[in-house]
Amino acid sequence: MECSWVQHSCVSVQLADPLEEVLTLIGTTSHLSVGLVAGGEWAVSFEPPQGVKFNAVRRGHCLLTVDAVPEPIKLAESDCFLLTQPRSFTLASKRGVRPVPANPVFAAATDGVARVGTGEDVVFVGGRFDFGERAQELLLDALPPVIHVPGHTAEAATVRWALEQIDAELRDRPLASTLVTEHLALVMLIHLLRLHLAVARPGEVSGWLAGLADPVVAPALRAMHARPDRSWTVAQLAEVAAVSRSTLAARFKQVVGQGPLNYLSGWRIELAADRLRRGDGTVASIAREVGYGSESALSNAFKRVTGASPRDYRRRIGAIGDSGVGAVRM
Repeated sequence: MECSWVQHSCVSVQLADPLEEVLTLIGTTSHLSVGLVAGGEWAVSFEPPQGVKFNAVRRGHCLLTVDAVPEPIKLAESDCFLLTQPRSFTLASKRGVRPVPANPVFAAATDGVARVGTGEDVVFVGGRFDFGERAQELLLDALPPVIHVPGHTAEAATVRWALEQIDAELRDRPLASTLVTEHLALVMLIHLLRLHLAVARPGEVSGWLAGLADPVVAPALRAMHARPDRSWTVAQLAEVAAVSRSTLAARFKQVVGQGPLNYLSGWRIELAADRLRRGDGTVASIAREVGYGSESALSNAFKRVTGASPRDYRRRIGAIGDSGVGAVRM
């Protein structure tokens, strides 16, 4: 993880990258799907997808309609969208075309390409991002249901580059192309999130993600993520942010939705739960790593948040993992 340092009058503070940490903690993976080529008058309706659906228009233009989103979204060449919630959606050449269901269209795909309509006016590449059990609360709830990133802007140059590389890998199929395209898709995801944070209007992101885009809150967030084991005070975090204690407390609550020390407590519990799920270390060592002075202090905080002690949580995770059912949500 890359970190930077900020020197203040009393303390040198290491700043972390919360977005990188959260994406790592929730176990982000990507999977490319069959491509789609469409032409003439056409429309395809999709069931609510698993994971976070993404599509990019490689050629042409179309309309995207998402369930419960009031207006259709016009997609042009090089545009991308992320569907962050499991909602049904339709891609179409224009309004009013009767859609066909996507499943039979993709089931009939040949050579990795599904076709609908007549001709090749529009070409899509797409897939999904899968996450671990905590993704909904940690990341997806902070995002709008659909994120549209126009591809023609200078800021989207890296996204266009990633799409071009994915196209080349899918076309030529060199060695390890599947692995390369999945990593390129993750690069694209990170840049899409960066671009969205840069241009999001008030209310389009919330929680810690909104804090990353705030010049006052972001330094304090990054400091807490860099040293969750430190006994932070609001005054120390305010010094990192170069504002007064009262200004940071009010701004943090307004932007993130909770006070800085409440946020820190929640992040410590997330880190502890992650280590317990992975089986890393004793409860006592985990307590020290995440900022609790003793095993009992972590146990009390962990049970207050999750309803289970760290030891019980670890046993439940182990039992469910052995049965192949999956992990318990906190």
